[in-house]
Amino acid sequence: MSSKASSRSSSRSRIAKRNAEAQKASSPDIDILDEGVRIHYPLVPGQAGIGKGEAVSKDEGSRMLSPSLVHFRDAPLDFLREISLHLSGTGWRGYENPIGQPIFYKGYCENMRHLILTNEKLRKRVFELAKKRVDDEAREGLLGEEPNPGVMQLKKSKRRRDIELSLWEVADKIVDGMICKMESKGFIRGAYYFCMQTLARTYHQGVHVSTEEVLRLRACAALAASKKQSLIFLPCHKSHIDYVALQVICYRLGISLPNVVAGDNLNFPVVGSFLQHAGAFFIRRSFGDDKMYPAVVQAYIDAMLQNGYNMECFVEGGRSRTGKLLPPKFGILSYIMDTILSGRAEDAFIIPVSTQYDKVIETSGYVNELLGIPKKKENLMDFLSSSSVLSLRLGRVDIRFHEPWSLRSYIDEQLTRLPPNLPEPDRKNKLLRTLGYKVLADINAVSVVMPVSLIGTVLLTLRGRGIGKAELVRRIEWLSEQIRRKGGRVADFGSVGTETIVERGLEVLGDLVGRRTEEVAEECFYAKDRFQLSFYRNMVIHLFISETIVCCAMYTKIKQGGGPANQLVPYAVLLDHVSFLSRVFRKEFVYPTDGITVNLRQTLLGLEADRVVDLVWKDGEVGGEIEAVELAREERERGREQFDYYCFLLWPFVEGTWLAAVAVLGLTPPFGEEEAWVGAGEAMEMAQLLGKTLYHQGDLSYFEAVNKETLKNAFEQLKSQGTLLTSTSASVPPAGSTISSAFSTTSSSSSSTTPPTTSKPPKAMLRLSPDWAPTRNERNEILPGGKLWEWTEKLAKSRREGKNRRDAPTVERRVMRLAGRLGLELIREGRVESRGVLKGRARL
Repeated sequence: MSSKASSRSSSRSRIAKRNAEAQKASSPDIDILDEGVRIHYPLVPGQAGIGKGEAVSKDEGSRMLSPSLVHFRDAPLDFLREISLHLSGTGWRGYENPIGQPIFYKGYCENMRHLILTNEKLRKRVFELAKKRVDDEAREGLLGEEPNPGVMQLKKSKRRRDIELSLWEVADKIVDGMICKMESKGFIRGAYYFCMQTLARTYHQGVHVSTEEVLRLRACAALAASKKQSLIFLPCHKSHIDYVALQVICYRLGISLPNVVAGDNLNFPVVGSFLQHAGAFFIRRSFGDDKMYPAVVQAYIDAMLQNGYNMECFVEGGRSRTGKLLPPKFGILSYIMDTILSGRAEDAFIIPVSTQYDKVIETSGYVNELLGIPKKKENLMDFLSSSSVLSLRLGRVDIRFHEPWSLRSYIDEQLTRLPPNLPEPDRKNKLLRTLGYKVLADINAVSVVMPVSLIGTVLLTLRGRGIGKAELVRRIEWLSEQIRRKGGRVADFGSVGTETIVERGLEVLGDLVGRRTEEVAEECFYAKDRFQLSFYRNMVIHLFISETIVCCAMYTKIKQGGGPANQLVPYAVLLDHVSFLSRVFRKEFVYPTDGITVNLRQTLLGLEADRVVDLVWKDGEVGGEIEAVELAREERERGREQFDYYCFLLWPFVEGTWLAAVAVLGLTPPFGEEEAWVGAGEAMEMAQLLGKTLYHQGDLSYFEAVNKETLKNAFEQLKSQGTLLTSTSASVPPAGSTISSAFSTTSSSSSSTTPPTTSKPPKAMLRLSPDWAPTRNERNEILPGGKLWEWTEKLAKSRREGKNRRDAPTVERRVMRLAGRLGLELIREGRVESRGVLKGRARL
């Protein structure tokens, strides 16, 4: 054979192989068939597929739902074939007869509009608003004088009907801008293909799900459809990709697409219309004083739940900028609860959902926001059309579904636990709170820890500058085992070795991790961008929150050094400090619900089993009352590796909260003054500027401590315990005015006071409570003392020891001098006419 013929043969062979691989990649790995779901080999090892009646082991792990798409330049015929299959709606692509209520038909929007506008509660609300308006107008004499009561009643009735008509027009306009408009099946096929292209180009390793959870989800969907009840998906929220991925899964599994609650900030030209037709319905982030809008929202929720339409809303409200779950937002949950609690809908199924990423696209933007750079207005079109986004290779997405549960059954069970004489508003608030935190706990229970989280966690819990490849692999294997022992899940990569997984994770993290290969005996890795890496570390901390608090409480004694006897921690002392830290971070973390003493005992027993601590039992009676706690000999011999790991997880949050407290100490009123109000936003800017300065001076160990979310939560904690007093209806006095003359003295017994308002627009204000504040001397230096000073000192005992802090009290003179100066400037300047001053300094 000539070399030319051989070359042609080799080329044909390569093309045939490439086309075969493309064909395999373009075929569905999960078929939606009449008899059930069929999962293709080799995704389920040793099986040709899973059909009706076939069991799936809990150990099956993750399966890829979205295979890589075929590209035109690689296989043009297969690319065109894939397009034609989507256009013709062949097989599962047709989305025929999905499980659930019909949604894609002409007239769906009009039917939904009719259900909303005929809602009995909405009609009653319109009547009440119109009647109140007429009564107000009559009282103010706007309807004229009429001695005949019958004539006046006719005038009022006519006026009320006119107002009702206007209110219905308002309601109709609200409904038109709010409801999703899923009427075209052709559109949703195209939208699915577009979303798949976006996902495949961005997350090249696909969307992974659990086969067991997939089958369970479809079974629940079938049960709900038979009862004409809704599935309510409640996912965590880390990225704009969240709602795209969940819609893709429901489409692929043949489940009726949920109506997705979206902020009206995404309702802008082109994109807003696209999202509405793809399943989004828009809700204002704030209702203000609008009396009509909440009634329309409630009517919409009623219509969906009464007719079995599926819903999706994010229990955290907005996207998490820190990687960990945010406290629940109760807005939409409140409407859902009201519908079920009142009996207007019989029941609905709650499905908590965890979405985890190898790498979140928006993390660099999150860092800017957390550092105080103003948030850019949402622009999803820029996000989706960005060539840099659509060509990224960010690994994979793992989505996990908690076992669905009945909302009605949950409410009934909770009601039996509440006091029978509890007022109705308090009853509902308690139900809402327990519901929100249960959903968060369920999300945490099914969350999968991704390789990037393992790598980020290991790199950010090192004492040294970096780590070698072999040690990095060892620590990741250790951390994976610890996560599994705590009941957590680690992403399943089949038979792929840990070293290969680490290489893939490092590739995804890119320049967030530094590599040193020259002049070293082995390749070394180090955290290059600690701030972004902290996002991935925070995805792990919920699994170890009890251990981290206990170890940081013990650290107050351990860091004193000396022999074991010197580091023995009496149980009463440990309980006191654990209780203190738990209160400090209650805005940050979700704790076990068994109570502080039970949780502490269980945590100590677990740490003893891991040979991290030894327990000293009272009177030597093992299993009885704990008298003291000390580091185990084994833990000392391994260099406090596990103990330090737990401390490293919490230390950045200890630092951030300490920083907030020091900044608030800086708000101590000037000498001779009793109070001083400042803008809440400006106080946050001052805290961040203080933190950046202290970090560069060596008085703050973690730069991520200056992030806005940690400081915000710390400020909220200080407000809730009465340290900070707040107002929402006042402005700070003009720069240079006398504070005592601008604001009259107010009572310090309340956590919310209202200073006199000025002509300036209202904004959030705060000041340091006199009950907590220290004092200043004639030179306006802050003097040690006061409840906040003592509180800050107690928190500081759990801070990581640093060489700059070993020879002086924790709240050092130079730290308080800087905080006092910045606080004094903020108070005196007012920060009203000079907002750019502090920002300019921060840039410098």
